[in-house]
Amino acid sequence: TVDSQIVTLQASGVDTLFILATPKFAAQAIRKTYDVGWRPLTFLNNVSTSIAAVLEPAGLEKSVGLVTVLYFKDPNDPQWANDPAMKEWQGWMKKYYPDGNVSDGLNVYGYLAAQTLIQTLKQCGDDLTRENVMRQAANMKDLALPMLLPGIKVNTSPTDFYPLEQIQLARFDGKRWLLFGEVLGK
Repeated sequence: TVDSQIVTLQASGVDTLFILATPKFAAQAIRKTYDVGWRPLTFLNNVSTSIAAVLEPAGLEKSVGLVTVLYFKDPNDPQWANDPAMKEWQGWMKKYYPDGNVSDGLNVYGYLAAQTLIQTLKQCGDDLTRENVMRQAANMKDLALPMLLPGIKVNTSPTDFYPLEQIQLARFDGKRWLLFGEVLGK
């Protein structure tokens, strides 16, 4: 567990905590921080923002106030309830992954990764050599996938392989992530 690290950090007197952990350990850190009565400003890396996989196991009430960065539409956010992209994704889940949890943002991430791969393969045409697949993956230009937050696009180049360099801040209210501020990044 990460219990001893949380206790040590609390004892140090810091007032800000960055939880840069995979889901299991992020849930442990959130729970322990709350259970010891420590309330630092807490930032959570986006790999652990899943409500179903992280925040519910940690305790929703223990997760209130966490701050993170998001880049895709949260299936738990009612602002996307009538969004065509959300409806398309929900239909895809029902057809291809009916046992999947539609409230788990990790499923949205997987869907976006697959869409990016599809675009890469389309750009390849009939040349599916490793060299061309890598060349196309390194040449994504302003790819606006429907489940990305508005204003966030996939861009890569031969010198910059990181596909997403834009984010939006969000705070957890006990039920969902609430976006705030503008899209940040390039």
